[in-house]
Amino acid sequence: MIIVLRIAAAFVLITMLAVTGWASSEVALWMTPREVATHPWFIATLFDTYFAFLTFFVWLAYKETSNLARVLWLLAILFLGNIAMAIYLLRELFRLPANATMEDLLIRSKA
Repeated sequence: MIIVLRIAAAFVLITMLAVTGWASSEVALWMTPREVATHPWFIATLFDTYFAFLTFFVWLAYKETSNLARVLWLLAILFLGNIAMAIYLLRELFRLPANATMEDLLIRSKA
């Protein structure tokens, strides 16, 4: 299971880097048309996305023991979104042996 999760997280990271790079080369983020930025579904999607980021952060804050690390990861997630989340997940997955369980991934290490 851990190997499958590593592949999935790597896929997310590579895809997000590619699509973010492509979008950035097409138009700057701050050039988003007003019609898009004020559209109700755009706003709803932003709320949905940032609440998902915060939900992921709750697990991350549980796993991390350092307040500095928690703050830095929160900032990374808020600014980089799924890119930061995939990096964090890959970091956690590569700390585990391939035969680890989901519990090993989700629960804070006793070490």
